[in-house]
Amino acid sequence: MSTLVTLEQSAGIATVTINRPDKLNALNVDVLSALHSAIEQIRAWEDARCVILTGAGKAFVAGADISEMQSLGEPAAREFSSKGHEVFAALEALPVPVIAAVNGFALGGGCELALACDFIHASAKAKFGQPEVKLGVIPGFGGTQRLARRVGIGRARELVYTGAMIDAEEALRIGLANAVHAPDELLAKVGEVAALIGAMGPFAISEAKRVLRDGEGLALPEANQLEVDGFARCFATADQKEGMAAFLEKRKAAFTGK
Repeated sequence: MSTLVTLEQSAGIATVTINRPDKLNALNVDVLSALHSAIEQIRAWEDARCVILTGAGKAFVAGADISEMQSLGEPAAREFSSKGHEVFAALEALPVPVIAAVNGFALGGGCELALACDFIHASAKAKFGQPEVKLGVIPGFGGTQRLARRVGIGRARELVYTGAMIDAEEALRIGLANAVHAPDELLAKVGEVAALIGAMGPFAISEAKRVLRDGEGLALPEANQLEVDGFARCFATADQKEGMAAFLEKRKAAFTGK
């Protein structure tokens, strides 16, 4: 794998680190390709239970690489945006939860990358924003869409139109982040959440993620039918039998993901 993105795997938890600290982990085609490769490795890892995504150094991802974008024409810009969408959609589609551990700047493409994760925990030093309009462009990796779904259309419009940068506490207040931690505790706290998720029934977690994701844009009756189907599918698994037996026998369940 490219050193631009590192992947560590332990006890069912995959930790993905964007590793271009000298450029504040700015996204370019090479970084996106390396991230896509890491995502596919996780997809093939049968023991995967949860993913932590973070950045090396003082930034999560400070944005897309402006020095490489500046000279793009419309066709190349379309291709670059499409590449980002492809990679972020692959991240979003992983069958296991992905937690963004935002350790510093998450601006532009960095904020969009965090939004492609299931939820966000932030360092108290983290900064978020979609400042693309300051450069004469708009978000290109899903920011106009995922941000609105996360914080509501009104707040998304204001953040996108003003290009404002907000701190971790404001991100928490508006629902962009789920929790804020002391900088030196961020990865440990996120690891605790990942381990908690990893101890649950793997098939049930995967189904919960699928139903939550696929039901988001549907009318309530259709979304509820997704839940009915997902609930029923769980009853065809050994994990459901084991989980309920363990509850009745007052012991810890030994899930196998089958």
